[in-house]
Amino acid sequence: MDLATVTSHRLARGRDDLALAPGETLLAGGTWLFSEPQPEVSGLVDLTTLGWPDWESEPDALRIGATCTVERALGAPWGPAASLVSAAADSFLMSWKVQHVATVGGNLALALPAGAMVSLSAGLGASVVIWTPDGGTREQPVVDFVTGAGTTTLAPGEVIRAVDVPVAALSLPLAFRRTSLTPLGRAAAVVVGCGRTITLTASTTRPVVLDADDLDAGLAEVDCWYDDPHGPADWRAHVTGVLAREVRSDLAR
Repeated sequence: MDLATVTSHRLARGRDDLALAPGETLLAGGTWLFSEPQPEVSGLVDLTTLGWPDWESEPDALRIGATCTVERALGAPWGPAASLVSAAADSFLMSWKVQHVATVGGNLALALPAGAMVSLSAGLGASVVIWTPDGGTREQPVVDFVTGAGTTTLAPGEVIRAVDVPVAALSLPLAFRRTSLTPLGRAAAVVVGCGRTITLTASTTRPVVLDADDLDAGLAEVDCWYDDPHGPADWRAHVTGVLAREVRSDLAR
């Protein structure tokens, strides 16, 4: 969709370029930005020209750059977790065209319940690396960063720089389940198991992490079931419980 109100497009080269003028917004993949009218937007500031690496291998973390596309993220050195990453990317029926341009950081910033990178990063215990407008950096677990459907802890002037996935999580026992109302429908419930934690997404407004050893009690306390045309809240709660118990069994093998 054309954004008829946009009159400027700036290429960001450094942190100083990320200070937004009135009417400006950040642009990365643009798959959501260009999907509907944005009458309040008059200028775009392009993050893809900052030259951030798609990924970096650090001693304790695999860092995925915020401007890395979902497609390129699949090629990162995930090791034993590669199949989980692929399953998460495909679980919301993101077309190959969208995967080609949609970015990891954009997916997290949108914080949609049907966010593939939210499911993946929360399930692996990842943290969001955030640039603050005063020139500093802060980090926050993804499960705390996403506070609801479409809401995060991002403050004005903050920009997602990367996602740090703990290296240790990549070699733990992993399991994945998803379901939808129709065979080819958008995921209505996604459950990721990693070690002894079980993370619920898509069926909840925000990621919920449960202890596999106390799963039933944890499920009973969930108070943020999501309700939309892709599935009512009571149905999501039921099927999520079924999937979570299957994941628990997989982790115990």
